[in-house]
Amino acid sequence: MGRLKGICISEKRGTEKHEVREAMVKMDWGIEGDAHGGKWHRQISLLSDEKIQEFRAKGAEVAYGAFGENLIVEGFDFRALPVGTRFHIGDVVLEMTQIGKECHSHCQIYKRMGDCIMPREGVFAEVVTGGHIKVGDEVVMEQVKSDRPFSAAVITLSDKGAAGEREDKSGPMIVEMLKDVGYDIKETILLPDEQKKLEKELIRLADQRQLNVIFTTGGTGFSERDRTPEATVNVCDRMANGIAEAIRNYSMTITKRAMFSRAVSGIRKKTLIINLPGSPKAVQEALEFLLPELGHGLGILRGTEGECARK
Repeated sequence: MGRLKGICISEKRGTEKHEVREAMVKMDWGIEGDAHGGKWHRQISLLSDEKIQEFRAKGAEVAYGAFGENLIVEGFDFRALPVGTRFHIGDVVLEMTQIGKECHSHCQIYKRMGDCIMPREGVFAEVVTGGHIKVGDEVVMEQVKSDRPFSAAVITLSDKGAAGEREDKSGPMIVEMLKDVGYDIKETILLPDEQKKLEKELIRLADQRQLNVIFTTGGTGFSERDRTPEATVNVCDRMANGIAEAIRNYSMTITKRAMFSRAVSGIRKKTLIINLPGSPKAVQEALEFLLPELGHGLGILRGTEGECARK
């Protein structure tokens, strides 16, 4: 159990947050009056009071809100908790959606101290249930349920699609098929065929959002700008190419041109990354083959299912 030590808001983006004694929290939005509320996954930011005190011990005079945090909570090491953890503050329920963030421009604290804890120690949450909170409230943690749906993201790689010159049909098809079997789709992204951009998104989704699986579609062929496999290999800790090989072998029974796919599959931390073909027809065929078995592998990866020999 923890305790709410501070509440901070800022009425305009780009301005430092200031303390308030109490606040109304709006479901699927954030703190009323805070400019960072909205229908996205970073509605409220949280920071451990212990981490702030450690930073102050280095000689930094920082007020609550100086790191851009909304809620300062005593009693939890947020970074050590998995995404999906829930926190109850009275009637309010928050669900953690992201750990850390990218620092686009160094804040005044970093310029003064050479360090800022928010990018690595801060976490973000969505508001599941709204209500009233005040400084001093108890904060109760609810652990992630073992039978929760698998979380997923879908990334489409297409120069023409990203430029608005072609409709993305493969990405929406993946989303529809995943939803039909109970996956929780956290993000859909459309990118040009640029390796570094894809690597950056794969790292963010795996490290900060801790998704169970990321599907890519497109960029797996012989064209010069088809760099999806290279990006996937670069970010993975371990490869899982049995998946890509199985899809390719199955596709070969439909069309011999499947031999030209360079798709790979791999694991970054506890996130599985799977390259799918670019065409909607090939995507549908691949997922019809893959999805009936995929849950077992994802369950092993997140630790909610044991490995077992086939009976």
